[in-house]
Amino acid sequence: MSDVNRSDVNRSDVNRSEVTRRTLLAGVAGSALAAGTRIIDPHVHVWKHDPAFPFAEGAKVPERDAAPETLLDLMKTNGVARTVIIQVIHYRYDNRYLAGVLKKYPGTFQGVCRVDPLDPASPDHLSKLTSEGFRGVRLSPAGNAGGDWFRGPLMPPLWKRCEELKIPMTVLAPISRMPEVALLLDKLPDLTVVIDHMADCPIDQPAELEKLIALKRYPKLFVKISHTWSISRQPYPWPDAQEYVKRLHEAFGPERLMWATDWPIVDGYSRYERALSVVRDDMKFLTAEDKSWIMSKTIERVWPFGD
Repeated sequence: MSDVNRSDVNRSDVNRSEVTRRTLLAGVAGSALAAGTRIIDPHVHVWKHDPAFPFAEGAKVPERDAAPETLLDLMKTNGVARTVIIQVIHYRYDNRYLAGVLKKYPGTFQGVCRVDPLDPASPDHLSKLTSEGFRGVRLSPAGNAGGDWFRGPLMPPLWKRCEELKIPMTVLAPISRMPEVALLLDKLPDLTVVIDHMADCPIDQPAELEKLIALKRYPKLFVKISHTWSISRQPYPWPDAQEYVKRLHEAFGPERLMWATDWPIVDGYSRYERALSVVRDDMKFLTAEDKSWIMSKTIERVWPFGD
């Protein structure tokens, strides 16, 4: 064989290798998900330092903005098509800034509001916010006595209103409060409930996760498998926290689990793209069909975008 021919063969081998490498790299997202799946992130926050939308009195003021334009850039770069924005605690129960974002970017975002859980008028406030375009409400009781309102007399009417409005109740609460979720749901079988961040079950208390798993008996209860990066004590891809995801997957199935980035909170621990890739690429126990549910179809069961 001539040197020219050998050179041609070598170039051909290199070209084939490069094509294979590019195909593999470019196909990571596609091959990791069922065909036709669009990625939807069901949990992010936005805020901006703007005197027209002051942060709540006594709230911790963030150092930087989390602007929707920054979020849109991250979504575009990472192939995320739609996002659900959760009212951030910095504004507490003043939902005006998020309402403006939803109006500015119709169809791209859906919004989950907050109402004051200590205000008897909160059910009516929720009705008003729903009429303005919000699709759900979030409650975040602390695990200590300061969060005991969660089992108080104001919760049943608020949860009942949520059921009547046919919007999801989203709960950020520690694992210790999961039995209280059950008590509320026993009377409201048609209410959709989403538990945020695996109830932030401490990684060194794996038995406590059973309090969340016990809620699988409620068919309209969903769980976000986010915060692997927060509860883990190991480096990416946070294999200790993945064990919790495995248990939840076995209990609930992919049709009732959803991923999320929790941007920009994730930036204090890791990065937006890793909150995505840990589910899409590095949870090896999930099939492509599982991921199509967890990263898209489950979310649209709760927050349908309809386009």
